[in-house]
Amino acid sequence: MTTNVLILCTHNSARSVLAEGMLNAWASRLGRDVRAFSAGSAPSGRINPFAIEALNNAGIDTDACRSKSWDEFSRDGAPPLSIVITVCDSAASETCPVFFGGTGGQPVKVHWGYPDPSNAAGGEDGQRRAFESTRQALGYRMLQLLALPLDTMDRAALQAALVDIGRS
Repeated sequence: MTTNVLILCTHNSARSVLAEGMLNAWASRLGRDVRAFSAGSAPSGRINPFAIEALNNAGIDTDACRSKSWDEFSRDGAPPLSIVITVCDSAASETCPVFFGGTGGQPVKVHWGYPDPSNAAGGEDGQRRAFESTRQALGYRMLQLLALPLDTMDRAALQAALVDIGRS
C-alpha cells in the first residue's frame, strides 16, 4: 500500500514544494511506494521561482508543481494520508483540518520547521543559497523517512521515528 505524505506550509510556495519534490524524487529513485503532496493553509497561488530553480538544478521535474490549499486533502476522494508534516512555524501553530488516513485512522503528524528561504538576506544570491540549503536539508530528512520500514511500523513507532528525524 502506498504511503501518502502531505507536507504543509502556509503559502505552499517554497519549503513544502521543495520537500514534496525531494521526497517524490528519492522515493522514485529508491523504488519505495511513497507519494508526497504539498499544500498550504493560505496558498499563494504560485511557486517561488527560486524553489523551482533549486529543484530543477537537482534534476527534479517541476512541471506538475502548483500551489494548492490543504482543503484538497480533506475532501472525499483525497488520497488516504499516512503522514502529515508541517515545515514552517506558522503552519505548525494553525489548527489543521481533519485529514483522512488509510485503514489506520488519522495520519501521524509531525513538525519539521525551517526558516523561510524567501526571507534570506543578501538579495537574489542570498535567496538562491538559502533555497539550495533548504532543499538539501529537506532532502536529507526525506531520505531518513524513506529509510524507515514504513510497511511494518505501528503508529507510535512511526511517530517516534519521525520526531527523531526532526531532531537530527
